[in-house]
Amino acid sequence: MQSRTTVDVDRAPAAAARRRFAFLLGPAFVAAIAYVDPGNVAANLTAGARYGYLLLWVLVVANAMAVLVQYQSAKLGLVTGQSLPGLLGQRLRRGPRLAFWAQAELVAAATDIAEVVGGAIALNLLFGTPLALGGLIVGVVSLLLLLTQNRYGQSRFELVIVSLLAIISIGFLAGLFVVPPDARGVLSGLVPRFDGPGSVLLAASMLGATVMPHAIYVHSALARDRHGARGDVPRVLRATRWDVGCALAIAGVVNIGLLLLAASALRGVEGTDSIPGAYDAIVAALGIGIGIAFAIGLLASGLASTSVGAYAGATIMEGLLHRRVPLVVRRAVTLIPALLLLAMGADPTWTLVVSQVILSFGIPFAVIPLVRLTRSAAVMGSYRNGPRLHATLLVVVGLVVALNLTLLVLLALS
Repeated sequence: MQSRTTVDVDRAPAAAARRRFAFLLGPAFVAAIAYVDPGNVAANLTAGARYGYLLLWVLVVANAMAVLVQYQSAKLGLVTGQSLPGLLGQRLRRGPRLAFWAQAELVAAATDIAEVVGGAIALNLLFGTPLALGGLIVGVVSLLLLLTQNRYGQSRFELVIVSLLAIISIGFLAGLFVVPPDARGVLSGLVPRFDGPGSVLLAASMLGATVMPHAIYVHSALARDRHGARGDVPRVLRATRWDVGCALAIAGVVNIGLLLLAASALRGVEGTDSIPGAYDAIVAALGIGIGIAFAIGLLASGLASTSVGAYAGATIMEGLLHRRVPLVVRRAVTLIPALLLLAMGADPTWTLVVSQVILSFGIPFAVIPLVRLTRSAAVMGSYRNGPRLHATLLVVVGLVVALNLTLLVLLALS
């Protein structure tokens, strides 16, 4: 019979291997914050309040697409040791490179505006803080989060962001324990269908905004910075698949949970097309405790997403302008537009909507180069995508671009 000591010794290498594997996880959880930012919160609550469970299938499809795209971004960074903006910066001539940087910078700024505004709204809901002051507080706190990355390294930054993701998940999903969704409604929502032009517009907004340009840019850099020195690429890629799958599964559950919460508790309630209106409706329907949990989740969403957005902006600038900009400087510069809009009294909901429209313009510029580069043998070597995966990605790209064009047309006609 095998002794206890022998068994313990046999188990030790397996336990060590599991710890090393777990250490490889993290970058995707940072990128996943983009999928639970304040813009997505507003869209999902509106969908559930207006149409019940009807558009649940949109979030399921969107999350599946996001898994494919985000893994390709991480894979590109791991195999090449470079970020997507960096690879593009090497291949584009000066004029096209600067033009590409301009649109990417505009997209990053629009993202940052939405996230700062969302955090400011949360502080206003929790403490009655004026929006402009709330935006400044969000900016300062996010700056402190970025200093964590600068001083203690990416692993510590990832830990902070994952902690905020946990707060987001609890805050946004707490209401489901008070008012559980209807099982039949959930099943019916998995059947693709629409209910008039309004539902098409909202579905296009939800699906088109899911694949976020800045999340694609930054994931390649996060994977490179975390694993760039590692030689065992197949092992790291296996861990990355788990990383992306787990992170986006959590983000998907949060987004779906928001829609289910609105469908079960806010259906038909007026004023839920804005975050403050949705908060008031949640408090009225589920109580102040759930309302506070929701607002705390929104605050965590704003803080985490704006920190990641600043990281993405620095990645874009470094890759396309060939200049390394400290994250602290980047944070200070991109905070100014959001604070100006809040100080001028711009409607927060309108600001969120406009930022999402600007984001839609940037999606093709991120996903099309990503698909082309991951198919290139010169770039990826033996790790390039095969014909079937490439064809699948082309379908995803076509769908994302078509839906965003549909969104822009419908907005122009509305």
